[in-house]
Formats: sequence, C-alpha cells, structure tokens
Amino acid sequence: MKSSKDFKRIVVKVGSSVLTAGKAKINKVNFQRIVKHIVDLRSQGKEVVLVSSGAIACGLSFMNIAKRPSKLSELQAVAAIGQNILMQTYTLEFNKYSLKCAQILLTREDFYERKRYINAKNTILSLFNLGVIPIVNENDTISVDEIKFGDNDMLSALVAMLIETDGLEILSNIEGLCKTYDKEKKTYKDLIKKVEKITPDIKIFASGTDNAVCIGGMESKIEAIKIATNVGIPVVLADGSSPTLKIDFVNPDQSDGTFFDASSNYNLRASWIAFGAQTKGKIIIDEGAKKAILSKSASLLSPGITDIKGEFSEKDVVDITDKDEAVLARGITNYSSQKLIRIKGRRAEKEVVHRNDLVLLK
Repeated sequence: MKSSKDFKRIVVKVGSSVLTAGKAKINKVNFQRIVKHIVDLRSQGKEVVLVSSGAIACGLSFMNIAKRPSKLSELQAVAAIGQNILMQTYTLEFNKYSLKCAQILLTREDFYERKRYINAKNTILSLFNLGVIPIVNENDTISVDEIKFGDNDMLSALVAMLIETDGLEILSNIEGLCKTYDKEKKTYKDLIKKVEKITPDIKIFASGTDNAVCIGGMESKIEAIKIATNVGIPVVLADGSSPTLKIDFVNPDQSDGTFFDASSNYNLRASWIAFGAQTKGKIIIDEGAKKAILSKSASLLSPGITDIKGEFSEKDVVDITDKDEAVLARGITNYSSQKLIRIKGRRAEKEVVHRNDLVLLK
C-alpha cells in the first residue's frame, strides 16, 4: 500500500565499510556509486543530506597506516588529515554533475545544547535553499570519549530528527537485517524484508564488527534505527555497494534491504528531549508516581520522588526512573538536584517536571 508521504527530504548515511570496501582507503567504484545515488535523488527533486564516514580511512591511506589506531589523539590526527581529502574527493565527484557540496562537522554537544541544535538545523536548511548538498560527519578532530557518537549511525538518526526528514537510508556492506550470520564465511543470510517495530527479538540479530577501519556494527544500527522510527522516520538498511541499489520508501516491498516502519511520532521539542538533549541526572520515583505518569498523563510531583542521583540545575533534562532505575521518561526539571533533595517526598510549589516537558520512553 502506498504511503501518503512524498518523501521529499532524505538523509543518506554511508559507512566506511561501503566507501572503503573493507580496506584502509577509498574504493573508487563504491564512492562513485554513492555519489550517483545522491545525484539520482536530487534529480527527483529531493532534498538530501549525506552523512558520510571516511575521514579516518582517507587519513590512514594518505599516511600509509594499515590499522586503525586505538589511541584517541592518533585517531584525531588521522581524521584531521583525512577529512580534507574526503571533502575534496566529494567536491570533485559532485562537480561532474554540476552539483556543489558543503561540509558540516558535528559533535554530540551540538545536539545537547538547544541553541546549537537549532543553529545546526538552520545551516542545513539554508544549504538546501542554496541548492548545495550538506555532507555531515562527526568532528573527530575535537571529539573526546564523553561526546563521541561512536559511529555515524547514531549521528545520521539525530540529523534525520534534527531536520524532520521523511526517510533515512543507512547504507552498509550488508544487504539488510538478517536472521543468521556465518562466522566462518563472514556472511549474512535470511534477509528480513520488513520490521514493524524494534523488539527484543529483533535486537538478537544485531552483532558487532571486526572491520579494521570502522567501529559500527548491526547493534549500533539498530539503536540508531530505533531513535529514527520512534520520532516518526522510516528507515531502510541496505547494501550501499550494490550496483543496482534501489530504495523506495513509498513501495517498501519493492525496495532493497530491510524497511523499518515508523512506530510513533513525537513533536520536535519532545524528540529533542527524548533523544537529543544530554541528561544530567536521575529522579527515582515510587510506584504511585510511575502509574500516574505512564497511565494518567500526569506531571511529576515531588511527593512521588524517592531518590535523586547526579547533579543538575533547574531546566536541565533528567531521566525519570523506577526503583530499579529503569528509565521511564525524560523531562525538563523545574528544580535543581540540591533543591529536590530537600523537598523530595513533600509537596512543592510547582510540578517537578510538567507534563508538557515530559516524554515517555516506555
């Protein structure tokens, strides 16, 4: 059955596994296929953001380093060398089709801070207006462990959420989500064509990666896909190195790969609270408060609070958990952690987290 959406705005994520074909350098054939795929989308009148890995691979190749470094400072140095090469390669390839591209480097902090979050969105929208293709990558040269995405799968989901995209393509070196993996042959089989919702049964098909030049894997892709689908964005996971790649969000049965249906639709602000903002601490609540916020659409009140963990200020985003610290919701608190420690269990002047600032995660 055809979707009513026109899928005018698409985010395409391509990983190092595709761009390098598993080696420590760019694979020319795969690179050209990805660019042609973007060009074809543009020719259909679509706005496209390309989330591209490859800077580290380009740096490794340029410096004749065979294996990805494990030391963060060395990774940052290699990325600094390779990012310029990666963008130059994209620029030259898109020039063949009379298209221009622009570089946007982001860190996790750009999504934590609301002002920077909006600025990043406005930059991408302005590039659309100029007819320029935004190419987004993690800013590896300044990222540290606390703010790294870890891979561009998560980055692509957050960018898709940021610009309210209609669909997200995650292009890897596998045909999609498969039920089985042959460790000896290192091949996947039994493709799942459609996933209605990401459940524990779906997660068991996820696995890591031992690729020398990339750090993602199916597990990271599933986590990213869960975020995208939870904010109303359908996702297709497919083989980006395929010479006959076909992705169709309107008719997913005719599309390559695995189609992940959008399961819910938060508004923009709720999406940011749930998945974009940095949580600064935890508010642990009793069973009565849990029932009220989960089933009665209630605000969180101070009498239901049993404990506070972490240090946070008024207007910070916090996790709201049950007694076992399972996260039930996230929200913007009206009190600092110090103030809540003093008033927990007693009635306060106002809601700790107002319903309009609270997003359920269960």
